[in-house]
Amino acid sequence: MSRISVRGFAVASATAVTTVGAVVGVASGDTQPSNDNFEAAAANTTLLADIPAGEQAQVQVSSLTQQAEAQAAAADSAAQKSAEEAARIQAAKDAEAKKAAADEEAEKAKKAEEEREKQREAEERASRDEVRSASSFAPQSSYSVSEVQAMARQMVPGDQFQCFSNIVDHESTWNYRAQNPSSGAYGLVQALPGSKMASAGADWQTNPATQIKWGLNYMNERYGSPCGAWDFWQANNWY
Repeated sequence: MSRISVRGFAVASATAVTTVGAVVGVASGDTQPSNDNFEAAAANTTLLADIPAGEQAQVQVSSLTQQAEAQAAAADSAAQKSAEEAARIQAAKDAEAKKAAADEEAEKAKKAEEEREKQREAEERASRDEVRSASSFAPQSSYSVSEVQAMARQMVPGDQFQCFSNIVDHESTWNYRAQNPSSGAYGLVQALPGSKMASAGADWQTNPATQIKWGLNYMNERYGSPCGAWDFWQANNWY
């Protein structure tokens, strides 16, 4: 509604009211309507209703803008929350996938290590079996300590040699003809009696290789290995 139409409406309404009042006045015996009442009514009505149409539109536009801004802010907040939730879910999935991959790699590494350990054990067993049957040293009339030790290094597995050497050091100081006069123990490993070594070869009295072979078999069978025999020896001073 425009400024003119509002004013016109107000004036018309005031006129109508005044007219009705005049009629009522005539009916009641008041034959002269009051011009002052008419002017006051018209003026008052015009002031109360006189709100410019442009200001009304501006208020409406401002209200719509605020509503739109509020809706946009709410939409942005909802979108941000949705994005944060999606990121959290994706991060959880990524972490789970990473953990699964790490577990898989760890399991593969564990299996690979187990396979390597089995391979090492198989190689050690094969080496030990080969050592137990070794008899490739040509007989000699006599052997030096260094020659006997060199033979032992070729016959005893590398990780067991030091334990084997420790026992021989204490039992015979690498003298393949050493004999205990009181007990009759004989040879590098002081077999008791010495004739036990005949199971490894008939030349057990004169061949260090035969004595080493028998001693290695004895330590493996009774203590599991030369190092097992050395552990027992340290605790008991015999084996």
